[in-house]
Amino acid sequence: MKLSKNYVFWFVTGSQHLYGPKTLEEVKKDSQGIVEGLNEKGALDYKVEFKALLTTSEEITSLMKEANNDPNCAGIIGWMHTFSPAKMWIKGLSILSKPFVHLHTQFNRDIPWSEIDMDFMNLNQSAHGGREFGFINTRLRQPRKVIVGYWEAAAVSEQLNNFMNVCVAIAESKCLKVARFGDNMRYVAVTEGDKVEAEIKFGWEINGYAVGDLAQYVNAVTDEEVDALYEEYKKSYNIVDESQDNVKSIKYQAKIEIGMERFLVEGGFGAFTTTFEDLHGLEQLPGLAVQRLMEKGYGFAGEGDWKTAALVRLTKIMGNNTGLGTSFMEDYTYHMDPSNPMVLGAHMLEICPTIADGVVDIKVNPLGIGGKAAPARFTFECKTGKALNASLVDLGGRMRLIINEVDAVKAPNEMPKLPVAQAMWVPQPSLEEGAKAWILAGGAHHTVYSMDVNTEQLIDFAEFMDIETVIINNNTNLSTFRQELKLQDLVWNLKSR
Repeated sequence: MKLSKNYVFWFVTGSQHLYGPKTLEEVKKDSQGIVEGLNEKGALDYKVEFKALLTTSEEITSLMKEANNDPNCAGIIGWMHTFSPAKMWIKGLSILSKPFVHLHTQFNRDIPWSEIDMDFMNLNQSAHGGREFGFINTRLRQPRKVIVGYWEAAAVSEQLNNFMNVCVAIAESKCLKVARFGDNMRYVAVTEGDKVEAEIKFGWEINGYAVGDLAQYVNAVTDEEVDALYEEYKKSYNIVDESQDNVKSIKYQAKIEIGMERFLVEGGFGAFTTTFEDLHGLEQLPGLAVQRLMEKGYGFAGEGDWKTAALVRLTKIMGNNTGLGTSFMEDYTYHMDPSNPMVLGAHMLEICPTIADGVVDIKVNPLGIGGKAAPARFTFECKTGKALNASLVDLGGRMRLIINEVDAVKAPNEMPKLPVAQAMWVPQPSLEEGAKAWILAGGAHHTVYSMDVNTEQLIDFAEFMDIETVIINNNTNLSTFRQELKLQDLVWNLKSR
């Protein structure tokens, strides 16, 4: 699912008239040089546009208003080349609604030891001006990203690019629509939540639709369309068994995929949910169809879990299809061997093939739940390496984003009788401590599993969305963790009043 807009990032430079027109000309020239360099060599996913040299409160306020009203501006990159008195930024920053990154760098990398004089010092005052600028952001309680380093350094470009993708996810969040086919799974607590609060915080429109309405779209799909998509399946994946019954099952999933995608496209939806307890008008629970739509970039979660569905979509945007993958996931069962403890992650059907390692098979097997015909689904093993699980939960009056860094590993043995896609991982700091911390924090059984994004990106997202974050990783100490949860309860309960 491609993004609908070509986002850009505005580069603005702070200075003042005290230095005179000649210095300001050099400031502007250097700023344009940085922008050209970032676009040419920074390996950025989005274009940076030099927007303005700002020297007065009026200029700053006018630009912030313009940025707020430009749908293609995903964020602002601010640099203080010289000293820019911070009080001139108050009005503008106070009204800014777009994400802001403070790039604390300087045009020259090295001090020109034999030539440095006061003219050079007055021109190159990023170390000075950046601190003045940083103070006013802190005083205003302004959410922002701070990146420190030389602008040509690969590490700076990487941080900036990661943040750009977070900004685009924030922009897309503000217009995200989530379709719920059926309601939440009966009696389940953690998948519930305040949809009004979610729209206030994130911009998500979350609405329910009858599965019968979806069935009308599915039933309108022609046999010719189904046959064409089946041929696409044969070219892209390994169909394990092409017996008559299996082909019929796979083609029905193709029919669901085409009909469901039409429903989503017509309604402008970026994410959706289903539930096996409400399949009125469908012969199978959507499996392969859902996996294909996630592969295309849609967000999804099972059992009506709209929070995770939306987060899957936004995490896919943050990762910008790096090739490592992001999927809906569930902690399914444990391997509690004390010498090698780990988690088996899976779901009934719906794991995204972007996290697959090697061949992706299409198989048909009974589901054992839901009372419908045996559905087709992708099966595969997942990549190994660094990954994370993220869970968004509603604690009543506030949202909490819980992030557990994990190490994805290869299963020690084959599982030939398990007909679902499967991931194995070791939670940090360990299975015992990671699971305990997750449970204490209120983490859900559904997660976003991603090898595309890092913890810092999700923290940045939460910062700009004004929601709580809880991090579980190798630095987690359970005694300290318990105290941190209590303190966060105190702080966020006060904020929500």
